[in-house]
Amino acid sequence: MSDESRSRRAPKPRKRRRGLKITLGVLLVLLLAGGGAAYWMYQDLDGNIKGVDIDKALGEDRPEKLPTTGQNLLVLGSDSRAGAENQELGGGGAVSGARSDTALVVHIPEGRTEAVAVSIPRDTLVTRPECTKSDGSTMASAERVMFNSVYSQVGPACVVKTVEKMSGVRIDHYLEINFAGFKDLVDAIGGVTVKVDEPIKDKASGLDLTAGTHKLDGTQSLAYVRTRHGVGDGSDLGRIGLQQQFLLALLTEIKSQDLLGSPTTTYKIANSATKSLTTDEGLASLTSLSEFARSMNGVDPSSMETIMLPVAYDKQDPNRVVAAEPQAGALWKAIRSDGTIPESAKKSPATGD
Repeated sequence: MSDESRSRRAPKPRKRRRGLKITLGVLLVLLLAGGGAAYWMYQDLDGNIKGVDIDKALGEDRPEKLPTTGQNLLVLGSDSRAGAENQELGGGGAVSGARSDTALVVHIPEGRTEAVAVSIPRDTLVTRPECTKSDGSTMASAERVMFNSVYSQVGPACVVKTVEKMSGVRIDHYLEINFAGFKDLVDAIGGVTVKVDEPIKDKASGLDLTAGTHKLDGTQSLAYVRTRHGVGDGSDLGRIGLQQQFLLALLTEIKSQDLLGSPTTTYKIANSATKSLTTDEGLASLTSLSEFARSMNGVDPSSMETIMLPVAYDKQDPNRVVAAEPQAGALWKAIRSDGTIPESAKKSPATGD
């Protein structure tokens, strides 16, 4: 995983290097490809996107913006049970509410020719700051709260605030996609091919794969990125490795298709993506997404990397992890200053192997 990542200032080809082009590329670049679509099509896609006013919810008590033109995004994969399709994919009505199943802090340095994505394990114990709920009531601060529970307890704005408090990093934009959106996106491109080194059998996610190469449909892909009991030590840490592998495979599949030559396919993919997309107000339109995508045209996927937040097993509960110091502090400091991430900050005591 992150232990093998190279410096993002001098990248070299590696299997573990992953990029942001999955969540952003699918949602942004593909939308650009439909730039010549009819006005009704634009309105249809534009109306799909849901916006959250993060800035209003958080107020002024936030970290300072980067001293450069760099940008930081919080990208969440939500296990929302809202809607019939999400309930079915998430296990029916047995689980209520939603959690942040996957979380990435994506840093795009000045110049926008590189990018790094920091995966935050969902089992990380954090201090949740005092937050205001959607109904206007206040949720008091609490210590040793699982990171992925913040979303269901208070909502996306509090997740942003929690990340900002734990990292000191100002989050400029927010992107979220749910179960159904992820599944439909994979089905829209015709599936994603992955190579499995060892058999994976996880009754919880329903994933049952032999060692070898498999082309996964949307439902199988969702199980693949969510499985945890069939890999490594059964924790979220092992799953992060599968998620990183899948994201690269998804990008490869998208690049191999002639999307520009197929407006129908492009619209189908863009529609699947935007139907389940929630962003901050600054990105909550096709125009804003397109402008942001254009600003990132110089980002080469081969120069991107994904790092897992350095964590250690919690001394009180070995089934949970906490940010490992000084590694985590060094990682966040580099992102705050738009600087080079030191190799030591990419090494996690807890690996999930």
